[in-house]
Amino acid sequence: MTDSHLDIKDLIIDCVDPERLASFWSQLLGRPITARIGPYVWLARGNGPGVGFQKVTEPRAGKNRIHFDVASPDPAAEQERVEALGGRLLEQYAAGGFLVMADPEDNEFCIIPQGSFELDDDGRASYLDDNGTSPRSA
Repeated sequence: MTDSHLDIKDLIIDCVDPERLASFWSQLLGRPITARIGPYVWLARGNGPGVGFQKVTEPRAGKNRIHFDVASPDPAAEQERVEALGGRLLEQYAAGGFLVMADPEDNEFCIIPQGSFELDDDGRASYLDDNGTSPRSA
């Protein structure tokens, strides 16, 4: 028997408005929309898994069980860009030290620094300032 494993090929996000959500993530990730097939809208494949958006009739309910971490050399600047694109800051998670945002359909994701950062024994991050916001790069 050979060793076998599965690779994550695509991440599919269920959403009410796949065009709107694909447009948001396309701009955020710098991946153009490349296909529309049935209930799916697909972004161009970049490094890592593909990203697709599937139309569903019901809105998201409850907290995400899985989320993206997107890395940036300047999380504060990315926070502003996310908000300009229609996303928002989720301040209720600031005590955990992560910059947690929501896309236009309230799917949660974190903006983390590209470099390393510290976590304490409870899993709280240390890259935010005392106000729970991302400090501006000097």
